[in-house]
Amino acid sequence: MNAYRLTSDGGPAPDPVLVEIVEGYLASVEMEVETAIGRTSRSPMIRDAHDYRAGIHDRHLRKLTGRSYSALVHPVVRDYPIATMRPGDVYFHNDVYLSEGGIGHLPDLCVTAPVFHDGQVVAFVQAFGHHDDIGGTVPGSMPSHATSVFEEGLMVPPIRLWQAGEPNEAALKIMTRNSRMPESLAADLDAECSACLMGARRLAELFARYGRPAVESCFDAILDNTTETFRREVLAEIPDGEYVWEDYAEHDGVDPPRLHTQRITLTKTSADGAGADAKLVVDFTGTGPQAKGPINHCGDYADGAFLKKWLAPILRNLAASPERMAQLDVNEGIVPLIEMRFPPPGTLLTPVFPAPTNARTFVILRLLGVLAGAIAKAVDGRMPADQETIRYTGVYGTDDDGRPYLMREVLGGGSGGRYYADGEDTIHVVPDSRNLPTEFSESRFPFVVERLGLAVDSGGPGRYRGGLGYEKHIRMLRDSHFMSIADRSILSCWGLRGGRAGRPFSVTIDPGGPDEREVDALADGEPVRAGEVIRIRTTGGGGWGDPLDRPYDEVLRDVRWRKVSVSGAAADYGVVVADEVDNAVVDETASDVLRARKRSERTDAEPFFDRGPGYARLSGGATSAAVDWL
Repeated sequence: MNAYRLTSDGGPAPDPVLVEIVEGYLASVEMEVETAIGRTSRSPMIRDAHDYRAGIHDRHLRKLTGRSYSALVHPVVRDYPIATMRPGDVYFHNDVYLSEGGIGHLPDLCVTAPVFHDGQVVAFVQAFGHHDDIGGTVPGSMPSHATSVFEEGLMVPPIRLWQAGEPNEAALKIMTRNSRMPESLAADLDAECSACLMGARRLAELFARYGRPAVESCFDAILDNTTETFRREVLAEIPDGEYVWEDYAEHDGVDPPRLHTQRITLTKTSADGAGADAKLVVDFTGTGPQAKGPINHCGDYADGAFLKKWLAPILRNLAASPERMAQLDVNEGIVPLIEMRFPPPGTLLTPVFPAPTNARTFVILRLLGVLAGAIAKAVDGRMPADQETIRYTGVYGTDDDGRPYLMREVLGGGSGGRYYADGEDTIHVVPDSRNLPTEFSESRFPFVVERLGLAVDSGGPGRYRGGLGYEKHIRMLRDSHFMSIADRSILSCWGLRGGRAGRPFSVTIDPGGPDEREVDALADGEPVRAGEVIRIRTTGGGGWGDPLDRPYDEVLRDVRWRKVSVSGAAADYGVVVADEVDNAVVDETASDVLRARKRSERTDAEPFFDRGPGYARLSGGATSAAVDWL
């Protein structure tokens, strides 16, 4: 019997209809858990921004659901053997270094509830999300200049937070006492624990209805189907061979900006020549040394199980169609297809305790693009260009009644252009996440949102344009402090196969005013006076293909929709637009002349990837890296 399977090899295949029923039931329970959390939690980050997710795992700790990525059960079972668990137990942890790679920074709090059938643990329901504050040196528990994890907040290894249905009041008191937002934290934890216990009851009903052997055989079949589908439909699209690419985080909050390398050597093998045993080896050798600041990620645990599931959605871009791509779930079934090889301890992906990690998104988001870039070299660019769709911004201070407040928001950005379509505007990598509603923000915090729209010209030019980022203007009504945890303020989202890089992230306070000033993308407490405006522009996705090949009517449509300016149409696309924006028309004769001139001015061969002008600033003047060429 395969040690990772729940049922014996060679046994009868489960009823395919029952497999569909069980798979749908799991998805329904997962969604019900998330809905319950959203409706009963209190903090804006959980309730409104939806920066959380649930997952269902079997008793072998394998993730069964594919709607969203989730943390791992491994650290709970490591410290609390399954035989010691009881109905009504809920386990809690947020310790990055004791999470087996499933938790990236301390504000991500994780709760896990075992599922029982006939007195035995048969599965787990888990939820984790980004909470407002868990202590540390700055509000929000994400100090951008941290040099140690001890500065980032309260670390909790796996503990039994609820025992047989009774909350551990002492542990809850300790955690809420360490938070600047104790009421929100207590309410969120109660919501998550209650939702997971509800999910555990729902799953117990599934086992009671169909019996453990039948349900567990369906669990195996669900994961087997994922393995074979990805091997047959996705891995088969990558030619056997070795492909190398790298990208960079630009700063760590402590040292001056420089290139913090994340490198992947991707090897595709299929020994039988037919792809029946196809496998990917993802080797991170060449990744840069551990940073002094908080951009490190603990990836080298549990054989990289979290990173495998985090990176696997990139592979879906190789599906036969966008519709088919949307149908492919990422669950534990992808794990057998990927082998990960990590460099020795002391790198960005193998940090040594107590290295700080709160801005680890700079690494794990970049790795999505590095894998996409390596695959793009293998498939002649049939992958999306780059995106950077998450950054944390916010303000804090005291309100009119003298009470402290904290507003944190996760703003998205544009996704990369694709070989068949433009990128999407203002998306977020966290499933179902959203920006905070203006009506809610203005009623709760002392500011006015004067603008929330698309950042014109932010999408990378291309035959298929990169998606646009946000432009948001916040006018503060009281003196406050602005905070930001963001990357891609120097380096841009790269363009692919002739496409150009998108516009980077930027924050300006008092734009056009007497005290106009740019704010660093890593900021813990930039003072903002009452009456000043904070202008936030998020990243645009990279473009795909030569922008001079974009049809005139598509450029005209972008101008009319105010996604591209008149000047941007000429500079980036060689399209001359006349008349007012709403009635704009293309001067085709002038455009033909302009495009011909722009093409004639191209004297040198161009790399496969365009990193934008910021790369030269950090590379010593080079406009491309050696790996950017085919």
